Amino acid sequence: MTLTFTIAIVLVGSALLGLIGYLLGFRRAKAAGAKGRLHSQPPQHGGYVASLAAGVPLLVGSIFGVILLFRPKSEFSAGADDVVEASSAFPMVSTIVLLVLGVIAMIWGLRRITSDFRARTAGEKIIRGTLVGSAFLSIATTVGIVASILFQAISFFRGDEAAGRPGVGVWDFLSGTIWSPEAAFLQSQGSARAGESFAEPLFGAVPIFAGTFMITTIALLLAVPIGIFAAIYLSEYASDRVRKTLKPLLELLAGIPTVVYGFFAVVTVAPLVVAFFETLGFEAVSYQNALTCGLVMGIMIIPLVSSLSDDVIRAVPNALREGSLALGTTRAETVSRVILPAALPGIVSAVLLAISRAIGETMIVVMAASLRANLTANPLEDMTTVTVRIVSALVGDKSFDSAETLSAFALGLVLFLLTLILNVAATMIIRNFRRKYAL
Repeated sequence: MTLTFTIAIVLVGSALLGLIGYLLGFRRAKAAGAKGRLHSQPPQHGGYVASLAAGVPLLVGSIFGVILLFRPKSEFSAGADDVVEASSAFPMVSTIVLLVLGVIAMIWGLRRITSDFRARTAGEKIIRGTLVGSAFLSIATTVGIVASILFQAISFFRGDEAAGRPGVGVWDFLSGTIWSPEAAFLQSQGSARAGESFAEPLFGAVPIFAGTFMITTIALLLAVPIGIFAAIYLSEYASDRVRKTLKPLLELLAGIPTVVYGFFAVVTVAPLVVAFFETLGFEAVSYQNALTCGLVMGIMIIPLVSSLSDDVIRAVPNALREGSLALGTTRAETVSRVILPAALPGIVSAVLLAISRAIGETMIVVMAASLRANLTANPLEDMTTVTVRIVSALVGDKSFDSAETLSAFALGLVLFLLTLILNVAATMIIRNFRRKYAL
């Protein structure tokens, strides 16, 4: 039995046990109600038994899976054919055990059903526990993601003397202007001949973050004004017929695969950009440049800004519009001085989502802006972003403990911290405006 097949059997078996438990619990509660007045309704008794019958195997299986996931690999490697032979029967045994636990839980729940049993209260406790567990799982997932990045980043900065991998200073990483990790890869592979020396690997992240900042800024300069203006037109000026036609067409841009945007950037936008700037007297304009990448990325995130901003603007109460127009203001003044300030928290949230989308884009950057970490203020030159370098460091035949591979986690950690700071600052702005424009 494969792992996927085992999980499928557990899920289907738990669902069947839940259905059987509900029917038996409902029937037993009806029988108990014939002898005396029930404290809770029969469906509540059935739901209580069903939650036990289906929830116990799922909960125990999830806990056991997490334990196996974080168990040291050395404990699995100690053994030989006997261990392999025993492990082949493990999924079947574990499935049977989980389903038996579900049956035991169902029988225990059925025995608790009496006319005085508070099934409604017990069911509410189970629901509350499920909600708390879901919230805890979300928090634990976030903590796990941060921990997985943090530990590997610390390993990158500290280095490993036993493996011959020197550490990288945090300040050198944050302030360095040259990104050249290829020598670290060669050293990890031991490809030098006797007496051959290597260039020192350099992990200066400034060019990568500068490229990320430039491409994202270009995309936002295009997407934010167009997206907000489109949202204002659709929500305040367009008729219902025009709105029903234009908004779906605008949102079609969000469904186009990013690789198609990459082809569009390379085949159509890049030649136009190069030809335009060459007519202005610029020489040696690269076909892979930040401007082309930012423009196409901006087109990609326009629907994200416009759709969310449109929903926020339309959610502003009509009483504000009518009150402003009743005071003699024009429609443009009402939009700029009343509606937009009231909708500003939602618009800021839409822009934040657009920033996250732009920062996380990889395919367009690879195809339109190259992989080279180039520190320049000229948007007509090629450059790269953090996400592209992370992907480049984690793919290929590089060993996982090499400095180049671990540098991806350091980049991810810095990007996470920068995004966190941005979100905190935006949250503070949103709270201030919500306090000022409370509706």
